Amino acid sequence: MALATPAALATAAPASTAPTTAGVPVTAAAPAAPAGAGAVRPAAAGWAAGTRSYLVISAPADVAAAKSAVAAKGGTVFSSYDAIGVIVAHSTTTGFAAALRGVAGIQQVGATRTSDVPADAYSPALPANPAQAATTLTESNRWDMTQIKADQAWAVSTGSPTVKVGVLDTGVDDQHQDLAPNFDAADSVSCAYGKPDARSGAWRDVDTHGTHVAGTIAAAKNGKGVIGVAPGVKIASVRIAEPTSTLFYAENTVCGFVWAGDHGFKVTNNSYYTDPWQFNCPNDLDQAALIEGVKRAQEYAEGKGSLQVAAAGNSNYDLANKTTDTASPNDSTPVTRTISNACLDIPTELPGVVTVAALASGSGKASYSNFGRGVIDVAAPGGDGATGVYSTLPGGKYGTKSGTSMASPHVTGVAALIASANPTFTPADIRARLATQANDLACPASDSRCTGTTANNGFFGEGQVDALKALGGTTTPPAGSYFENPADVAITDNATVESPITVTGVAGNAPATLKVGVDIKHTYRGDLVISLVAPNGTVYLLEDFADGDSADDVVKTYTVNAAASAANGTWKLRVKDGASGDTGTVNAWNLTF
Repeated sequence: MALATPAALATAAPASTAPTTAGVPVTAAAPAAPAGAGAVRPAAAGWAAGTRSYLVISAPADVAAAKSAVAAKGGTVFSSYDAIGVIVAHSTTTGFAAALRGVAGIQQVGATRTSDVPADAYSPALPANPAQAATTLTESNRWDMTQIKADQAWAVSTGSPTVKVGVLDTGVDDQHQDLAPNFDAADSVSCAYGKPDARSGAWRDVDTHGTHVAGTIAAAKNGKGVIGVAPGVKIASVRIAEPTSTLFYAENTVCGFVWAGDHGFKVTNNSYYTDPWQFNCPNDLDQAALIEGVKRAQEYAEGKGSLQVAAAGNSNYDLANKTTDTASPNDSTPVTRTISNACLDIPTELPGVVTVAALASGSGKASYSNFGRGVIDVAAPGGDGATGVYSTLPGGKYGTKSGTSMASPHVTGVAALIASANPTFTPADIRARLATQANDLACPASDSRCTGTTANNGFFGEGQVDALKALGGTTTPPAGSYFENPADVAITDNATVESPITVTGVAGNAPATLKVGVDIKHTYRGDLVISLVAPNGTVYLLEDFADGDSADDVVKTYTVNAAASAANGTWKLRVKDGASGDTGTVNAWNLTF
């Protein structure tokens, strides 16, 4: 399987038992069409032995002509994503791709697999609907959730039901007791074989992987089993794995991303690489077309407001220094080939996609996790050894798995919390917040493969995600009247900026022990002077950093004697940048009366 998870999958835990452990991680890996997709379902009799699948790429304006050329060269149009100029074509004709590449207006053509398209593509069987087992397990704070402070974040927000998260995976058991409360059947689909199939149940799990991922993102906070990072958001299943093989081909991913864009998903989770090539190389005509097709679909989804989060992979491989690929193609006979950094793991290395590395319990790099300076964006718990991530499994069950597949949904859940708290955020805004809220993790001194700085390096990127900080907090909200502003305010060179908080319902004056929590991201904090401005205009100096203070960021709580100022009204955090060359952001701040 091209899952970004161990090949040895977790054992399903009986519904009333303690977690089980996963195997050792190794290399992973009448239907309704979305708007702009002209899907055409052939009759089952249309399949023939030797049928192969291709992505045919043209300009969107040339799609009609490209479809005609497909037929003229001995192929059929299986599905078409007209808005992005991507056609999924089938053919049994030898030389079909080469013949099409000579047609004016067709930009690229690529075989998506090195094996035949299964007959199931022409009349897909619905996945099994597993019987559900009740559970006596009650929710507890698990290591992965406490490690990213999700348990503290829930006191601030569990996420909004208006936020939809797409699980692009092996499918999801929508009837699981911990997933059913948050499952969105209306926006779920199968994209297996590259064509949307919205029949009821087509989205169900053909493995266990997708159900496990879904639970980490948004298992309900209902007293049963487990709690997801964002237990208040909605999850939709987009099954892109094919049954039997559980492989994720490029046409399936294209279908999934277009569906995500057209159905309003704020975030999608992608814990896989696109089969059959672990890395797709642009100097190969087939693979170049796959890169382009999936890239266009990702850009389409992002343009519609959807952020993609993806697992980095489980080969302990330096993605910034690629040399060989020994695992491809994985749908026929793998060969060892020389590759370069131009060859991409898709979708995780596409522009705009958030690439996630895995951490073990305790925030060290998971032994299997891929890495790479400039490739990894953030890190999150994925488990390692005997300590795996405990989540939902089909049939009302629970169990553990380890892998970057398990790390990615933690980040997806944090992204969903950010989107919930900031409804106007674009994918770029969410991506930026994921970077700024992450807690820095330094390279281990014992491993020279990790390069970069404490703030950003090849093992952990920007650091470990922090669900509480993502919502604007720095600690569990303390007792007392608590007010916060999690909105970002840019701090530019030689400028003064302010961030407001309006306080209401607090009688009399502020206390002599007013707590001011500050979270500022800024390189070289010696540039900064930070003050609190009361509603009556009184200015309380919080800190004037020494000019030579070269440290980064300000994350601390100040105590201010503000007893001379009325509590109610608009308070402001004022930040003055007194030099050039270093800028930053007021990430969040709060007041406790």
